[in-house]
Amino acid sequence: MGRVKLDNIDLSILQDLQASGRMTNVDLARRAKISAPPCLRRVRALEKSGVIRGYHADIDGEMLGYGVTVFAQVGLKSQADNDLAAFEALVEGWPQVRDCYMLAGDTDFLLRVVAGDWESYNNFLTSTLTAAPNVSHVKSALAIRASKQDFGVPIEKDMDIISTALD
Repeated sequence: MGRVKLDNIDLSILQDLQASGRMTNVDLARRAKISAPPCLRRVRALEKSGVIRGYHADIDGEMLGYGVTVFAQVGLKSQADNDLAAFEALVEGWPQVRDCYMLAGDTDFLLRVVAGDWESYNNFLTSTLTAAPNVSHVKSALAIRASKQDFGVPIEKDMDIISTALD
């Protein structure tokens, strides 16, 4: 793909949609100080370019029985590209792993895992995670509470973003 330029109107749209993805196009346009048809065109262009990747509901996991969040630092025996890719493919199939980051340093991956209770996490840890091929060690940190959870990225008008390359 080519390049997409983000102006203050685009940034306003992104900021509002990130805060409330169910906002109507009319409300979004009013907040961006443009009419509804060009606002919808801008949103569709941001979606098509990949700047907007999707829309999601913010679910309270505790209300659904996921009372435990654990951050698992995973070390692998081998960091060859195919071994890293194989581990990432395994993680895709583990629904209790909600986030997976490859890291630089002593830890190869950081996983955010949700479970109903500590025993459920321990079962996942011993039967799935540590049993996975190439896993050398796992260090678990139990989250006590979340004091801040902001999704997405900080968006401010007049950001230094002139354009972003999209493939």
